[in-house]
Amino acid sequence: MKKNDAIIDLATQIIENEASAIMGLKALLDDDFQKTVDLILESRGNLVFSGIGKSAIIAQKIVATMNSTGTTAVFMHAADAIHGDLGIVREGDIIVILSKSGETPEIKMLVPLIKLRGNKIVAIVGNRQSYLASQADYVLDVTVDEEAIPGSLAPTSSTTAQLVMGDALALILMRCRGFSTDDFAKFHPGGALGKQLYLRVKDLYVKNERPEVGLNDNLTQVIIEMTGKRLGATVVTENEQIKGIITDGDLRRMLMKYPNIEQVKAAQIMTSNPKTIEEEALVVDALHKMRENSITQLPVVHNGKYLGIIHLHDILKEGIF
Repeated sequence: MKKNDAIIDLATQIIENEASAIMGLKALLDDDFQKTVDLILESRGNLVFSGIGKSAIIAQKIVATMNSTGTTAVFMHAADAIHGDLGIVREGDIIVILSKSGETPEIKMLVPLIKLRGNKIVAIVGNRQSYLASQADYVLDVTVDEEAIPGSLAPTSSTTAQLVMGDALALILMRCRGFSTDDFAKFHPGGALGKQLYLRVKDLYVKNERPEVGLNDNLTQVIIEMTGKRLGATVVTENEQIKGIITDGDLRRMLMKYPNIEQVKAAQIMTSNPKTIEEEALVVDALHKMRENSITQLPVVHNGKYLGIIHLHDILKEGIF
């Protein structure tokens, strides 16, 4: 077997092993998951996630997911917690502790301190018989039979299982809270994903010129308008209503159809009843319409009145693909 084949085969086996570990979580779901969801929904406090080592890193990722989907969460490293950071915890907060073994010294020191304060503990743990599991109010079991490579000391399938359980919890809470795409956009205003949810056509087309000719304007006027406004097209109007659009492609086809171009009028070469987009529409909807119709410009309208043009380049500049 070639070396490259062996590498691909091993990578495939690792992915299959991790996928199998994730699918095994279905059998581990029990009433504690439902009770944890109810506990969080009824709580007036925050979710405080904690862990040590790789579990701490997974906890931070789950915190990020929670905060972006409508559930307030903070991270407290288990080692730092027993050296002062326990001050993060307030009355009514729910403490979620992640651990594969549930037996690490830092966890064993932290749990009694939390219980002394009266806070509820949810354990996302890979060992049902562990100290952590026995002390927690609710247990989300993420036990895996083995890591991605049998005998491996590095946590792989076990941390993936923790992450997936955290995702399931976060997304169910999101659904229960009725967290909408508009809410998501408010939390993600800077990225391309957020822009897909809030950026509207009216935010972009106003930055462009407004090319426009009449039905009876001649070819020279059409070319001057298209060249001056630099959008590769001009809209043809009558009484502020769109009658058609002329693009660079229409001009090329016109040269093949009309030998005597001096007599050509805009109405003869325009594409009638072009696709349009409302100014209040989302930019991502304009992009979809462009893709569906293999076009790069869309006239923008409001109540049928021509306002301007949004170009594919405008959308791509915003990082929306």
